[in-house]
Amino acid sequence: MSEALERYFGIARSGSTIPRELRAGLTTFLTMSYVLFVNPQVLGSAIVVPNGFAKLLIVTALAAAIGSLLMALVARYPFAQAPGMGLNAYFAYTVVLGQKIPWQTALGAVFISGLLFVLLSVVGVRQAVVRAIPNALKFAVTAGIGMFLAFIGLKNAGAIVANPATLVTLGSLLSPPVLVALFGLLVTATLLVRRVPGAIVYGIVASTVLGILTHAPLYPGPHGTLVAFGGFPDGIVAPPVWPSGLIGALDIRGALALGAAAVVFTFFFVDFFDATGTLVGLASRAGYLDANGDLPRARRTFASDGLAAMCGAVLGTSTTTAYIESASGIAEGGRTGLTALAVALLFLLSTLLWPLASVIPTAATAPALIVVGALMLEGLRNVDWDDYAVSIPVFLTIVTMPLTFSIANGVSFGVISYAAIKLLSGRGKEVDPLLYAVAALLVARYVWLGG
Repeated sequence: MSEALERYFGIARSGSTIPRELRAGLTTFLTMSYVLFVNPQVLGSAIVVPNGFAKLLIVTALAAAIGSLLMALVARYPFAQAPGMGLNAYFAYTVVLGQKIPWQTALGAVFISGLLFVLLSVVGVRQAVVRAIPNALKFAVTAGIGMFLAFIGLKNAGAIVANPATLVTLGSLLSPPVLVALFGLLVTATLLVRRVPGAIVYGIVASTVLGILTHAPLYPGPHGTLVAFGGFPDGIVAPPVWPSGLIGALDIRGALALGAAAVVFTFFFVDFFDATGTLVGLASRAGYLDANGDLPRARRTFASDGLAAMCGAVLGTSTTTAYIESASGIAEGGRTGLTALAVALLFLLSTLLWPLASVIPTAATAPALIVVGALMLEGLRNVDWDDYAVSIPVFLTIVTMPLTFSIANGVSFGVISYAAIKLLSGRGKEVDPLLYAVAALLVARYVWLGG
């Protein structure tokens, strides 16, 4: 078995080992397992079927398993996929509840956007766009994702909270979730400094154990409150519910109607730049980009992303896309598709053992996101900060991601500002012509859908 895995994934050639790849897969799964419970909550407000939460949980797990499996076996990279946060909220609150578009039609729009991803990947358009983006902006995308991850981690821990006057502010440092997260952060950082393999996993486990032993209120309760871990009243095994009414419910014909064109375009635009930025950032962090900033096996990688979105729509969930939490597995040493394969198998297993997955609170995974965010800033040392035509777009890329809660916006601001500053400063020939076309499309998108 180990020889077959080595031949297919090239684990030793990538400087990794099978135990390290499996540990990386576990790390990635733990940091993104929240999707099993958050995605059904978000989509459940718009998709109404009998026993909806349980069915949406199963669909979420299956979509994540299939998406990660595609990335593992087709692209052979350690990038996990699952229904994307943000896109699910747009699907539920804006498209279905806001615009009164039937959820079946919205699923059809997701399917069509995924099909467009695949077509553009096969003909090489997505790869050409990535190639046109200068290396400095690629480093910025990686760093911006790192800042975004850290922001999410601090938010999940309760260290950063909303404030009507200042948008965000410091939360209570004495609240149990923050204290548990700070404990996990110290454990993880100390183990990383000591070069202990599995440092991030140990930090997550240590934080979870501390929360359970101290009966800290870390888990979602009624009416938005947090409660202590209540054990497993029904056991750790729960039989999966067949998601009838969801699988195959998408309405592609309705999505092709003129009225849904803007919805299809928005799904397509946001996921195109969100997933492209995520994949480039993860590839840069893993050291996969070559000297020209190109990603090997790019067609397979981007096509896998599009196929995952199509499969997710058929199953009955919003856009499935690459997850930035994959960076946690990469930080643990994951370098091949075996990491993503482990994630896929764990999501399949979670259809039976999802009560066990629920034992990991967000306060325990927050330290992993914060630490990984710090590690992803490493590439900024390669940016020429004295060249303002480069450093200003780099800065805008980085700062826009966490402040707008969107990787796509960060990539967009970076590309638009880079092209505009180079052109207006008399250095327009330094920009790839395709990048000007992309920048123009991005500007048109913001003007068209500015509201």
